[in-house]
Amino acid sequence: MKKALTAIAAAAFAFAGLSATASAENEKFVLISHAPDSDSWWNVIKNAIKVAGDQMGAEVEYRNPPTGDLADMARIVEQAAATNPDGIIVTIADFNVLKGPITDAVDKGIPVITINSGTQEQSEELGALMHVGQPEYDAGFGAGKRAAAAGAKSFVCVNHYITNPASVERCRGFADALGVELGSQMIDSGQDPSEVKNKVSAYLNSNPDVDAVLTLGPNSAHPTLAALRDAGLAGEMMFGTFDLSSEIAEAIKAGEINFAIDQQPYLQGYLPVVILTNYARYSVLPSGHINSGPGFITKDNIAQVEKYAGEYR
Repeated sequence: MKKALTAIAAAAFAFAGLSATASAENEKFVLISHAPDSDSWWNVIKNAIKVAGDQMGAEVEYRNPPTGDLADMARIVEQAAATNPDGIIVTIADFNVLKGPITDAVDKGIPVITINSGTQEQSEELGALMHVGQPEYDAGFGAGKRAAAAGAKSFVCVNHYITNPASVERCRGFADALGVELGSQMIDSGQDPSEVKNKVSAYLNSNPDVDAVLTLGPNSAHPTLAALRDAGLAGEMMFGTFDLSSEIAEAIKAGEINFAIDQQPYLQGYLPVVILTNYARYSVLPSGHINSGPGFITKDNIAQVEKYAGEYR
C-alpha cells in the first residue's frame, strides 16, 4: 500500500509538469483550514497551494477562522460552496460540526478533498474524493514507542488545540504505546505562549516523576521548551513534538528535543491542488487515500530538512 501511495504521489508530481501547459482552464479552488491566524505552521501549506496553483494555472484561495472558532469555519465552508468553486480542500477539525456544510458541498457536485485533520473513514462518510494526511493515532503511537524505548514511563501531552478531536488521538496513541492511561496526563494549554509555559511549569512542579513530554506543534513546543530550560530540564527528559519549525530544528540539533513528527504539510497543500486540477480537466483520480506522514526527524537527518523548515517542511 505504501508503495502504491508513493507511486500516486510521484504521478501527481509528474502530472504537475504537464497539466498547466496542456490545458490551462483557470480553475478556482478554496482551501479551508481550522487554524487561527496565529498558527504559523500553516505557512507551509499556504506556500504549497501557491506553488501548485502557479504550476497548474489555477487560482487557489486560503481561508480560515481568524480565532480558530469551528462554528466560524463551518460558515466559511458554506460561503465557499455558495461560490461554486471547481473544488474545495478542507480539514475535518470536528466531524460533527463540519459534516453538514461539507456534505452539502458534495451534494452540490463540488469535488472535495479532505486534508490534515480527520480520518480516512470520516472523509469517505462525508463523500470526499480522498483524504491526504497523517493517521493521528498511529503517529502518536509511533512517538510513544520511541519514548518507551528510551525508558519513559509517564508523560505530559501539551495540547494547544484540544477542541480538535484529532489532537486527542495523538495524545492517546502516545499513552497507549507507553501502556498507561491518558487521563490527566493531557493538559489543555491554550495557545497563548505565556499561558502554555506557565501551565507546563505548573504541571512539572506538581508531577516530578514525569520523564517524557509530547507537544502537538510549534505553538506548544516553543513555550514548553522555554519552561524546560527555566527548570534546568532541557535535554534531561524525552521530548518529542509534532511538526517542525526553525526553533524546533535548532533544539533537535542541541539535543533538547529528541524528535519531531513530520506529517509533510507541503504535500497536504500541494497534492490536492494537482489532483483536483487533473480531475477537473481530464476526470482522472488516484484510487485511494494518501498518507503524507508520519516521518521522524532526529539529529541523524535534521540537516537534510532544516533548510526547508517553514516553507516546504
